[in-house]
Amino acid sequence: MSFAQRYAAPRWLPGGNLQTIWAATRSRRHLGTPPPLQRERWTTPDGDFIDVDHLRRPDGAAPPVQHLVLFHGLEGSSASAYAQAFASIAQARGWACSVPHFRGCSGEINRAPRAYHSGDFEEIGWILQRLRERSAAPLRVVGVSLGGNALLRWAQEAGESAAATAAAVAAVCAPIDLAAAGRAIDRGFNRQVYARMFLATMKPRALQRLQRHPGLFDRERLLAARTLYEFDNVFTAPVHGFRDTRDYWARASALPHLARIRIPALLLHARNDPFVPAASLPAAGAALGPHVTLWRPAQGGHVGFPQAPWPGHVLAMPAAVVDWLQTAA
Repeated sequence: MSFAQRYAAPRWLPGGNLQTIWAATRSRRHLGTPPPLQRERWTTPDGDFIDVDHLRRPDGAAPPVQHLVLFHGLEGSSASAYAQAFASIAQARGWACSVPHFRGCSGEINRAPRAYHSGDFEEIGWILQRLRERSAAPLRVVGVSLGGNALLRWAQEAGESAAATAAAVAAVCAPIDLAAAGRAIDRGFNRQVYARMFLATMKPRALQRLQRHPGLFDRERLLAARTLYEFDNVFTAPVHGFRDTRDYWARASALPHLARIRIPALLLHARNDPFVPAASLPAAGAALGPHVTLWRPAQGGHVGFPQAPWPGHVLAMPAAVVDWLQTAA
């Protein structure tokens, strides 16, 4: 029985919003003490930098035979609940684990005008290639939310060559139809809670870039943005080479290209995800291609999947995903 078939949220957490918010803020995220992480700074090909946090291994430990890589979601980091949970699972199994930060998400603003975006497959590819050069075995890679869509776009663009770098990939709650996800997060309760939360950190970071790179975008338009659509129209799309938000969302979405994936890939989406409308997700069938596995549990929220006992924990989903990655290839 797959995780999608057996998962059920605690009775005291009904609905996708509660399952999302509680998991991120209240549930336990690691086994015992937090997983010890050690930061490494890499210089990018364009002279910028990214920070990669690696799971610190005990002195004298045997070399790991598995290497888990996790790409975080929008405005996430290695401190996010899901990142801590995946690192904790890797630690318990003796795996290596690396959490690369997208530009500007590690606590220090990056130097270049650019930041990161949902279709950033070239950055994903560069990071994975560098990690692969150090690893004794192909990587097993997870992308969460935005990071999941970007990871899938990398697998799609890499095609047959992806297998030399990654044994398998998993996308957790990825907004693979960015237009549908964007519309969902920019209205009603989602706009008041989630969009406002994201913009509270995205705007200041964009303004820091503007100070370093005058004329990068229209400051007043950015300050007036109240939705992710408006923010992407002012900053994300033009700074990263897209015409506007619609062009960005269309070209960056992984949904139209799933059949191009040539390595084992898992898509995990809760049907009550408040960010990713269930109607926007693919059904099992030819459109997925032969290499894609789809898990669609009824509950879980957005990267939530909390589990009893009180106050809940978020370890079951990462454990199931790691199990799948280990056996998929």
